[in-house]
Amino acid sequence: MFNFKFGRILALGAALSTLLPLAATAQPKPEGFLCCNLRTDGKWISDINYLEAGKRLVPMGTPAKVTGYGRYRVLVDLGDNTRQAIGNDYSRDIELGAFAQRYVVTEDPRQKLGAMPARQQEAINKAMLMPGMTRAQVLMSVGYPVSSENPSLDVRVWRFWLESFAEFQVMFDDAGLVKEISTDPRTLSLVVME
Repeated sequence: MFNFKFGRILALGAALSTLLPLAATAQPKPEGFLCCNLRTDGKWISDINYLEAGKRLVPMGTPAKVTGYGRYRVLVDLGDNTRQAIGNDYSRDIELGAFAQRYVVTEDPRQKLGAMPARQQEAINKAMLMPGMTRAQVLMSVGYPVSSENPSLDVRVWRFWLESFAEFQVMFDDAGLVKEISTDPRTLSLVVME
């Protein structure tokens, strides 16, 4: 009896091991451009997009190609052959393939940027916000709000964090334009372009 059960377990394990490579390759591998400004420590980009010492900005529109997946991460090659992992740290309710397609898009957002007023272009290039921006412009500038705190992008208030204890809220009006950015004075000076 023991040998029979053990044999079935081995057979099941062998069957599953043949499916695992299929599951790994079933994920989409989008190629195109980063949707938005993201911050990296050189190897890791978190979906919370904190502004921390030592992090540099990777501009939206940077050429990007998904090369694989890890545990809660999307592996990407950027246009300058830099390898990064985009961590799905706070949006784990989003399936990893869909998460990848949020950040690596086929249409270059810089084309949309060029059609915007100069002041909005400047704010987006600096990863800052200003009243009157559309939802799409907010996403380009500071990235997606994490879904653990923002389960829907259709709500009037998006919650972001600049640092662990520096939350800022972006409030939209009826037309879907930024009406107000609410936070403490220090954080406000770092996220809002005057």
